[in-house]
Amino acid sequence: MNIYLHLAYLTASVLFIIGIKMLNKTKTARNGNLISALGMLIAILATVSQVETITYVDIFVAFLVGSAIGLFFAYKVKMTQMPEMVALFNGSGGLASFAVALSDYWLHTQQHSIELSNITVISIILSIFIGGITFTGSMVAFLKLNGRISGRAIVFKGQHFLNLILLLVTIILSILIVNFIAEPSYMILLGILSLVIGILVVIPIGGADMPVVISLLNSYSGMAACATGFVLSNNVLIIAGALVGASGIVLTEIMCKAMNRSLLSVLMGGFGQTNVTGKVEAGEIIVKEVGVEEAAQIFDSVSSLIIIPGYGMAVAQAQHAIRELYELCEKKGIEVRFAIHPVAGRMPGHMNVLLAEANIPYDKLVEMELINDDFVNTDLVFVVGANDVVNPAARNTPESPIYGMPVLNADKARTIIVAKRSMKPGYAGIENELFGADNCLMLFGDARQSITKLVSAIKEL
Repeated sequence: MNIYLHLAYLTASVLFIIGIKMLNKTKTARNGNLISALGMLIAILATVSQVETITYVDIFVAFLVGSAIGLFFAYKVKMTQMPEMVALFNGSGGLASFAVALSDYWLHTQQHSIELSNITVISIILSIFIGGITFTGSMVAFLKLNGRISGRAIVFKGQHFLNLILLLVTIILSILIVNFIAEPSYMILLGILSLVIGILVVIPIGGADMPVVISLLNSYSGMAACATGFVLSNNVLIIAGALVGASGIVLTEIMCKAMNRSLLSVLMGGFGQTNVTGKVEAGEIIVKEVGVEEAAQIFDSVSSLIIIPGYGMAVAQAQHAIRELYELCEKKGIEVRFAIHPVAGRMPGHMNVLLAEANIPYDKLVEMELINDDFVNTDLVFVVGANDVVNPAARNTPESPIYGMPVLNADKARTIIVAKRSMKPGYAGIENELFGADNCLMLFGDARQSITKLVSAIKEL
């Protein structure tokens, strides 16, 4: 490996680190993504320059086809579908690691009978095992997110015991592979089991926990890539995979804290099972409805406003209408801020991206822990499409399935207006106690249309 290749890999690795660091803040995230993409381009070009088995023409064609597919989906996929796209990306990374490790094993042991070191064999095992879990687990997450299969937890009796048995079998198979590396049946069986385990550990996870799942599978894809780097003796793949794996685990831990989950229960794949004994029966909550004109009068009379966006805002594509409302309120001298719950969308940072797309200033987006104490002194809270993340049951009702989950203290504001299409519950499947509070008013209808009418009504005042 020549010095130029080492320099290219070092440059790519540094760009990865800088890019991930910049992703930590909304204001620098876009540039961080571009810097990381530049690092990946350098790494790819450096790697393909060493390839001898195929021509540069073949590489260039593959490069063009892959780029065309990426550009197509970048422009085609809606922001509301971005979590599904991320799940597919995670699955693709896992499948790539799975396929590369399996083909490398087959090439060395079945075609050329080359003796492999124990480190390489263990790396192949980890790459196939983690890659297989990542692929099928991500596909299940994708199907849950786009509604092809139920978003609710799918459980059956003895599920955890079955997962444990399968894990023990994979450990035994791994030992056999290390000792009898030339026997392909053990490796094939390991690959099949990894695919099955990937399905089993994700199907019991409900839609409310999808942000955690996506983050965890992202970490898995990084770990698989890192293991594949050891298989191929590729330093940049090891570094990139380790960065993704480590940052994914850190983000998963942050998501777990935001949802009052245990990281161990996430890793065991059974944390999506929820108890519905805390469900409020239909009819128990009596809501007070508000019209657009009355809501406009309330907006016109306040001096402080906190807007809480949720996934319903993304579905209604109401972020641009919200920007109009924000700008109008700012002109009227109203202090406006946006309260962002870590799991308000279907993936980490989803709300931040949507609001940034609408050109809402970064400094107006405030994280939950920094704004929660300010609700009690706020005149008006406007909830747009959010549900579980503002449900007081998380604090007040021990028997609720979301009890203990950190939520935004919207109910402590002087007045709350909730823009919502219907009384349909959120991902947790329970009614929201906030909707029946004395200081809460419901503005029913499509969020984008309702906010557009609200802006017009405020202007007329």
